Amino acid sequence: MDEHMKKMIAPITITVILIIYYILYFAFIMFLVKGLILKLLIGIIPIVFGVAMIYVCIERIKEIQGGEEDDLSKY
Repeated sequence: MDEHMKKMIAPITITVILIIYYILYFAFIMFLVKGLILKLLIGIIPIVFGVAMIYVCIERIKEIQGGEEDDLSKY
């Protein structure tokens, strides 16, 4: 397995786990809360977090592919 692929496993795995968590949270909120407006207001939060997680994962994969495996070395 390529060295870059090994370093991409952790960010992808964490992203998938958190996306599943956000989907389950969203479904749970939709089941419990009554009222469409309240559902939308509370449900937007996990959707925004999910989109942010996907964005951060894509950026991290680009960094790994570009050779910046160790972000902390810059600081």
